[in-house]
Amino acid sequence: MLHQTVLSLLACVVSLSSSAVILDNGMPILWAQTASQLTELPIQNDVLMPNPWNFLHRMSLYRLLIAATDPLMGPMGTGANESPFWGLPLQLGWMLTSGRLVDPTGTTACGMETGDTMCISTESWWGCGNYFVSVLPFLSAAHNGFMGEGVPVQMQVPEGVTDLCTTYADCSALFPDAMSKWDTFFQGLKAATGSPLPENEKKDALLGLYWQAQMASTYASATCNTKKSHYSAPEVSFANSWQNSAEYVAAAHFQSNLEKASKFLIPLPGRVLKEGDVAPNIEGLSTEENNSLYTFSWMDSINTTLGGTLVNMWKKAMCSVVAREKGRELLEQVLLTTNYNSFTFMGVLTTMATSC
Repeated sequence: MLHQTVLSLLACVVSLSSSAVILDNGMPILWAQTASQLTELPIQNDVLMPNPWNFLHRMSLYRLLIAATDPLMGPMGTGANESPFWGLPLQLGWMLTSGRLVDPTGTTACGMETGDTMCISTESWWGCGNYFVSVLPFLSAAHNGFMGEGVPVQMQVPEGVTDLCTTYADCSALFPDAMSKWDTFFQGLKAATGSPLPENEKKDALLGLYWQAQMASTYASATCNTKKSHYSAPEVSFANSWQNSAEYVAAAHFQSNLEKASKFLIPLPGRVLKEGDVAPNIEGLSTEENNSLYTFSWMDSINTTLGGTLVNMWKKAMCSVVAREKGRELLEQVLLTTNYNSFTFMGVLTTMATSC
């Protein structure tokens, strides 16, 4: 039944020849198939042992994380799905349906229709990078008591994988900055309940801690970079600009709740890019997909031309709660408006930066 569901999702993506499917009944794809209780994941000798190389297990980490932190997410708003964590399961779903979790070397059937469709390849750069924003925050949350008092967790690891951590202690030793920042976020979440700050400032401060942790995880995922060699030049260029775009989103303290994150992820390319793919005229991709790739490309080009100063200028402009609100609005215009003018963007950004 599950295999059929995945195949129908993949068939849907192919037949539409448009953006990857990331939602099913308003929730991340296959959400209903994930674990809603810790006890639904493997437990050995009283140790929780999820397999993060199985899509449903990794998606379950997100579901459990959101459920455990939701009671403290009041500052994010009154809606049911306001947590910034929602952006992560949506990303993972997009990676699955766009074919980015399969074995890019083609030496195994991992993630393919002919093999285990729920397999996340250890050779996938996308799957490896996502490990750092799924496993690390989950281990930190468990360490900080969000999964219950003293719940020991150890991730299963495929044979031959030696460069990734599997326990809180391992991850803290290998990636201390990322783990420290996730700890700070979860502790800040607990402390926010008693904070006298106004709700909008409390929300902004929490989102600041959240994005510091997520960016630290992204920097730690540099250990995955050798896996980029499995992909075409256009896909590597997109992967780099995708990572770079996180700098803008993070500095603006973007609230990646279910609704907002969906808007940004739906126009992403619904398949792995091939040699010869040049936006905005990539055959088989929708106008929206071509537009989002083109936008990523020109933002990256400007930043490269300016020697990295575009990102720095953006960070400088995000100097207050009000400035960050304007920054979020500008990001929506840039990423969701067809043919947004790069000169307009630079003009608005320069004005914002000088007013700080």
